[in-house]
Amino acid sequence: MNQKTTSSPLIQLPNRPDPLVQKLITERTLILASNRAPVTLQKSENSSPRYQRGSGGLVTALTGVLQHADAHWVACAMTAEDRNWQQGWVPLGDSEENVWLHFLSPTAEQYERYYRVISNPLLWFLQHSMWNIFREPTIDQEVWQSWDEGYAAVNRLFAEAISKQIDASPRPALVMLQDYHLYLAPAIIRKIYRPTRKYTLAHFIHIPWPGAEDWGFLPTRMRTAILEGLCAVDLLGFQTREDGLNFIRTCESHLPDARVNYREGRVWFQHHSTYVRDFPISIDVNGLRQTAQTDEVKLYHDQLLDWHGEWQIILRIDRIEPSKNIVRGFQAYSEMLELYPEHRGKVKFLALLVPSRLGVTEYGNYLDEVMGVAGRVNAKYGGNDWEPIRVLVDENYPRAVAGMQIYDVLLVNSIADGMNLVAKEGPIVNDRDGVLILSERTGAYQQLESGVLMVSPLDIYGTAEAMHQALVMPMEERRERAERLQTLIESQDIIDWLCQQLATIKRLKL
Repeated sequence: MNQKTTSSPLIQLPNRPDPLVQKLITERTLILASNRAPVTLQKSENSSPRYQRGSGGLVTALTGVLQHADAHWVACAMTAEDRNWQQGWVPLGDSEENVWLHFLSPTAEQYERYYRVISNPLLWFLQHSMWNIFREPTIDQEVWQSWDEGYAAVNRLFAEAISKQIDASPRPALVMLQDYHLYLAPAIIRKIYRPTRKYTLAHFIHIPWPGAEDWGFLPTRMRTAILEGLCAVDLLGFQTREDGLNFIRTCESHLPDARVNYREGRVWFQHHSTYVRDFPISIDVNGLRQTAQTDEVKLYHDQLLDWHGEWQIILRIDRIEPSKNIVRGFQAYSEMLELYPEHRGKVKFLALLVPSRLGVTEYGNYLDEVMGVAGRVNAKYGGNDWEPIRVLVDENYPRAVAGMQIYDVLLVNSIADGMNLVAKEGPIVNDRDGVLILSERTGAYQQLESGVLMVSPLDIYGTAEAMHQALVMPMEERRERAERLQTLIESQDIIDWLCQQLATIKRLKL
């Protein structure tokens, strides 16, 4: 397999000349753990492995440092080739950056229980406040078996694999775990190392952390195991300050013997101190702008203008899931047409929707509801020469980027969102000084508040009024808001997200 690129004494993070961060990377072995790997393997025509780089901000953030870091990544195998190959150095796509990749191979039944019963939907629905508490979930014997034989078992596989990497490292290890799939692994790692050796555990949670009262519905054994796992890390990262405060409140309410300090952002439990901080994730600004200039995006741009260019465009880009609040967005648009009939025949609502977990009953039902509402709005207000709502269902990122270039209004009215990167991607590539309408329940709102029209996700009337305000807003104000959003997003991009975590680890001497 590919050998590791020889590192230089100090790395140069793109546009981030921070010697302390550079020194940290070169002094540590970086071990990452996530459900999915940055690369999956497929068998090529000549039977040799073919590497397919994954998408997502984490891969982008680390690409710039992996060439110069001793980096190891632990993840679940997703393909037969992943399972056969097991481990070794792999390139991240066409770049020169290599990472040591170790694929875990839980049984099909273990993975099903770990991922499709506990991680999704139980934890994901809880953390997005999506439980219909009077009817669901029902935590029966099957769910408990999935917890013990799936979620806990796969977390132990991760912990054991990470511990072997720590043991093999000639330098102190920095372990960076990702998201809600791996809540139990940190405590298992701590138990393996008693007495401890020099290593640092960090964990970043990409989705919201709800209030303590929501966690009170989870059975005590599950809830305690999750909190004990996260209180075993040295640095616990969230998307927003409110998420971090909610975690501290949850420990205070539900973790006996935990001591908390809100001012310091700190939890003490079992003679260990966990620092709680917010690190809002962002986007690869330069990479997005390069994508926006590709021929494929330009083709979709011209096509969308040809189809919809005679109208003002309200755009939404979302996965088809209840937390995105698509139905209420369409209902608000209908209410705006009722309140302000001057917009009829002049505004198009373009919805670019991505299928998501349609095998889960709640998601399949939600798609039916979305299409039903759109059909009713079109039947009520549309005519032969004007379709009020156009829904396109497909996973087509180039077309989504093209849509972001041409909107007049971008609607993001999520009920709960860890961050929502569409709210950050849109202002970067939009060329019409488009207005962003943003739910206060998204993580992005903390950073972008000063440049958006804020809405409450349940307020259909307020969202209708915001749409009207955005459509009639004077051009000078539109331009000022658009420029402010671009500045805010450019000042804290995906590289900053990683560097802020590393700088905090260095500053706290973890």
